[in-house]
Amino acid sequence: MDILWTIVIGFVVGVIAKFLMPGRDPGGFIITIFLGIAGSFVATYIGQRLSWYREGQPAGFIGAILGAILILIVYRLIRRR
Repeated sequence: MDILWTIVIGFVVGVIAKFLMPGRDPGGFIITIFLGIAGSFVATYIGQRLSWYREGQPAGFIGAILGAILILIVYRLIRRR
């Protein structure tokens, strides 16, 4: 159930990250949503390793947004080359 919740939060976070970081993305809207889901997983992983979240607890909403923005920045840097 935690993975499903992370995916749902990641979907919403991907949409929010797209609006917070306007501009042309090389992959379009769908890729941005997938990056939001990946950002949610990254935020969950980092948060659990830093003891911000317990094992099995998904990232918080703001943590997931920050993770999605981080992934989106890295993605834009890689795709520009």
